[in-house]
Amino acid sequence: MTRKSRRLILISACGAVLALALGLILSAMSGSIVFFRSPTEVAAQGVAPGTRFRLGGLVKDGSLQRGPDQTVEFAVTDTNATVTVAYRGLLPDLFREGQGIVAEGRLEPGGLFRADTVLAKHDESYMPREVADALKAQGRWQEGKGMVDKPNPAKPADASTALTDKTLGQRSER
Repeated sequence: MTRKSRRLILISACGAVLALALGLILSAMSGSIVFFRSPTEVAAQGVAPGTRFRLGGLVKDGSLQRGPDQTVEFAVTDTNATVTVAYRGLLPDLFREGQGIVAEGRLEPGGLFRADTVLAKHDESYMPREVADALKAQGRWQEGKGMVDKPNPAKPADASTALTDKTLGQRSER
């Protein structure tokens, strides 16, 4: 056996071992390679208490309750299901009701999600895909515009536009 063939066999054997190891790692992680779960997935899949995962959705309007020692409780929804989240710590600056978040933590036996990390959206266009799909189905989401409020008959449609046009006109005259 020549020196070149021994080297080729050694490299091939190392490559096979690495490929096998990578295959085993990916197969073990196949169920956990998820960016987050929506509240509907949590309800449908019956996630076992104590399971660590990421929960993503919108902060439900009117659900934010602040307690002592930086404790916060709020509900995360995807318009189909809702999960109550408890968190202790400082919330991100962009955190507010009606906005998309991803919380990382564990589900407790009573259905309460105890978060140890809360991530808020990073810009105006961020929306979890499942939540955006649910809002599109309801007609409350438009690509590029985000959340669309239902028309309010008490407010004229052009009131904000007229004010903006007037303000822009004054700025351009200066």
